Amino acid sequence: MDQLISFPPGGAVALDLEVSWSDGTETEELPAQIHHLDEHTVMIRQSLQTSAEAPFVFLLFGNEMALLLDTGDGRDHAVWPLRRIVDELVGGWIANHPRDGYRLLIIHTHAHGDHSAGDVQFIDRPDTTVVEPELDRVRDFFGLDEWPNGSATVDLGGRRLVVIPSPGHHESAISVLDPYTGCLFSGDTVYPGRLYVPDMPAFLATMDRLVELGDSGDVSHVLGCHVELDKNGRDYPLGVRAHPEEESPFMPPERLGAVRDAARQVADLPGVHAFDGFVIYNGNRLRDQLRLLARSWWSRLITRS
Repeated sequence: MDQLISFPPGGAVALDLEVSWSDGTETEELPAQIHHLDEHTVMIRQSLQTSAEAPFVFLLFGNEMALLLDTGDGRDHAVWPLRRIVDELVGGWIANHPRDGYRLLIIHTHAHGDHSAGDVQFIDRPDTTVVEPELDRVRDFFGLDEWPNGSATVDLGGRRLVVIPSPGHHESAISVLDPYTGCLFSGDTVYPGRLYVPDMPAFLATMDRLVELGDSGDVSHVLGCHVELDKNGRDYPLGVRAHPEEESPFMPPERLGAVRDAARQVADLPGVHAFDGFVIYNGNRLRDQLRLLARSWWSRLITRS
C-alpha cells in the first residue's frame, strides 16, 4: 500500500527561503535553476539566457498526483528542457515515496506565452492532463461557474489547493493558495516588478479578493512568476540578460494590501506609477510601451559599447 503523506494546512511547514537566484551568466549551460522549498514543493526558474522573462515554474507533490503551475517560455526542449527536468523531479520523488499510477496535472497562472509555451513538451506524456489557459477551459475545468467570483479546490491527494479567479492582468488569470506551505502563487498579478494592468476594474476586484485571503492568516508568503526589480527598487530594462543584486521573490502577505491600495490610488490615472516593491502600468498606453522599449534599447547600446 502506498504510504500516505500528511499535508496539514496552516503553513507551519519549514520552508527553505535562502536561495541566491542565478541569471545564468556564469555558464551558458544553465537552462534552469531548481530550488526545493521543502521536500514536496519545488521552484524552477528559467534562465535569463534562454528567456528574458526568466519566469518561475512551480511543482507541487501530493499523494496521488503532482501539479505543475506554468510551463515557462519556450517550446524547444533542447533550449528549455522542462519536460526532462519535471520527469527527473517526479522520478526522484516517487523513488523516495513509492506509489503506482502517479499523475501530473498542468495548469497556468494565465495564458501569456512565457507561462504556457512549454505545454507542447507534455502533449504525449502519459498520465498527464494539460489544462489549456483559455478562459472557457479554465472556468469549466475548475467548475468556476460564477467567474470571477467564487473559488475552486484541487486535491492532489491530501494536499488541497485553492484556485482563485484573478483577472486584471489577463482575463483567464488565477492565483493558487497552498494551505500546506501557506504560499499564495500570484502569477503576474503581484510580483516584484512591472505589474501590467490593462483592465483596472477587474484588477481591483481581484486585489480585494486576495487581500481578504491575506487578512485571513492563511498566507505566509506571496510568490509571483517574475522578479524585475533590484534591491534598490529599480526595475531592470526590458529584455536584459543579467539581474545583478536582484530583489527576493518571496513577498510578505502585506504586499497584497500595498498593491491594492496603490492600484486604488492610480485607478483613474493611466500611465506608469512606481511604488515601493512594484511598478503599476495602468492601461496599455503606446507612449509607455515605447519608453520601455527605448530604455531597453539604450541599455543594450551602453552595454555593447
